Amino acid sequence: MGDPRKSRKKWEGPGLPWIKEVLRQEQELMGRYGLRNKRELWLARTVIREFRHMARGLLALPPAERAVREKQLINKLYKMGLLKSQQSTVDDILGLREEDLLERRLQTIVFKKGLARTIYQARQLIAHGHIVVKGTRVTSPGYIVQREEEDTIDYYPTSPFKGHPPTVVNQNAQSSSQEGGGEVNVEQA
Repeated sequence: MGDPRKSRKKWEGPGLPWIKEVLRQEQELMGRYGLRNKRELWLARTVIREFRHMARGLLALPPAERAVREKQLINKLYKMGLLKSQQSTVDDILGLREEDLLERRLQTIVFKKGLARTIYQARQLIAHGHIVVKGTRVTSPGYIVQREEEDTIDYYPTSPFKGHPPTVVNQNAQSSSQEGGGEVNVEQA
C-alpha cells in the first residue's frame, strides 16, 4: 500500500471546475464508462496529458535521439492499445483523448466483450472477483488492459457466471417499449 507519509496524488483536477460545459461533458463520460467519481476521469485525463507532454518534448530533441525515443514511446502506447499501429507518428500521440484510455479500462472491455449486461455490472463483477486476466484474478475496474491481454479476459473458473452468459437486453426494443409501453425483448448472449 505504501508509506502514508509519502503518498501523492496521481491526478490533477480541472483548473476551472465550475464551467457548465465541462461539468456536462464530465457527467456524460462518467455515465458512458461507469466511473465511480470524477477522480477516475481526471486520472485518465492526467495520464493522457503526460503522454502528450512526452510527445511534445520529443520535438525539441536532435533527430537521432528523437527517432529512438519516439519509437520507444510509440511501442509503449501500441502495447497499451492506445495507438492503432506501430507506424504511428507524434501527431497521433498528440491527438490522444481521455476516451482512448477509458476504452482500455478492464471495466469497459468486460462490458464490450459481453461478459456483463451493463457497464455498472461489469464494475461489480470485477470488484467481486469474477473476472480474470491471463488466469489471474483482477479486482480493479480501472486496470488498463494491454493489447496482448485483451483476448485472455474471462470469468474466474469457480465463478457462478462461468457457464451462464448474461442475458442482453435488446437496446432497440427497450427504447421503443419505453415510448410505447410494450414489453422488452430479452436475448441470450
